[in-house]
Amino acid sequence: MTLGYEDYAALPDDGRRYEILDGELSVTPAPGSAHQIILANLFRVVDALVRAHGLGIVLFAPLDVILTGSSIVQPDLVYLANDRMNRISRRGVEGAPTLLVEVMSPGTTSIDRTRKYGLYARHGVPFYWIVDPEARVVDAYRTDGNAYVLAQRAQGHEPCGLPPFSDLRLGVEQLWP
Repeated sequence: MTLGYEDYAALPDDGRRYEILDGELSVTPAPGSAHQIILANLFRVVDALVRAHGLGIVLFAPLDVILTGSSIVQPDLVYLANDRMNRISRRGVEGAPTLLVEVMSPGTTSIDRTRKYGLYARHGVPFYWIVDPEARVVDAYRTDGNAYVLAQRAQGHEPCGLPPFSDLRLGVEQLWP
């Protein structure tokens, strides 16, 4: 049985993270405090750049991103460039945003690196970042056709710009709690 948005909307609000990936239900626990601190730190840096240059909007979880009727996800961070702002609806974001970011947790590593990696590329999300707290790195991917290629790996204190933000001055060490 393939699940869709109506099935998703009927799921309980019980603190778990529910997503539907290609019609299959995925359930993970709510993120822990370290995950949320990393997300807050990343949001502050990216949002400041986006606001300063009028580049669009940065949103964070929980937020539904409806890629299709059978693929509804809740990425940790969502960026929509100005040309994709019309994808914001009352239900969340409908269609591919410019950038999706996942901060890995012990229970989400394989989902973030395999299922979502392929799903986001297939549905036309131009940029995907995977934040790995264990390795203390951020892998920034960009699409090449229907697949992602590693555009940049950021680590350490050296500030860098990750695509799509060449002006971003992110020292990855500032993310970790």
